[in-house]
Amino acid sequence: MKRILVSATVVTLLLAFPAAASAQKKQPGNLTISASAETVKFGRSVTLSGKLTGPKSDNKTVTLREDPFPFLVFEDVGTTPTNAQGDYTFTRAPTLNTRYQTRQGGNESQIVTVSVRPAISLRLSDRTPAAGRRVRFSGRVCPAHDGALLEIQRRTAPKRWRTVRRQTLADAPGTTCSTYARRVRVRRDGLYRTFLPGDADHAAGNSRPRRIDVH
Repeated sequence: MKRILVSATVVTLLLAFPAAASAQKKQPGNLTISASAETVKFGRSVTLSGKLTGPKSDNKTVTLREDPFPFLVFEDVGTTPTNAQGDYTFTRAPTLNTRYQTRQGGNESQIVTVSVRPAISLRLSDRTPAAGRRVRFSGRVCPAHDGALLEIQRRTAPKRWRTVRRQTLADAPGTTCSTYARRVRVRRDGLYRTFLPGDADHAAGNSRPRRIDVH
């Protein structure tokens, strides 16, 4: 009977040990994270900030981790200490749709995703053409999306755009951008823009609208 009691005691201790070890690794407190914007333009920065709560949350090292498209693995990309209130801040300039998470000791924040929309420029060869004359639409899309279809659009109502032509993006040698050029016959006044639909690695993006006044 004594052997049975001793064995039972040993088993109980062994079962309890992993739980105790896990409790030692898990630190008290909570770690939050938020992004200053859900979508940023390519080349722009986003601020990632949060707060560590719990006892002695000041001057703790917080690690930022990021996982850009195709979202395979998180990697550490920076550290910063919390301030007296437990707050922290990071600034990043993602080039692809990217997931972010922070870690401090045994605490991990939730995951936030920041989408990146391409930077698109638009130039017009003539902003006051004769009715029915062809106008050259040209510009760049950064980062490169060679082979993608860019849409040339005219505004038909507030927040509504109609595609009038499509153009395949081409390589811009010596850069990390794509280029486009297309002549379009313009018969009426209006606001025009170029638009690139979103894909897995980037959000949709568009150029600034340009007005054309025919005569």
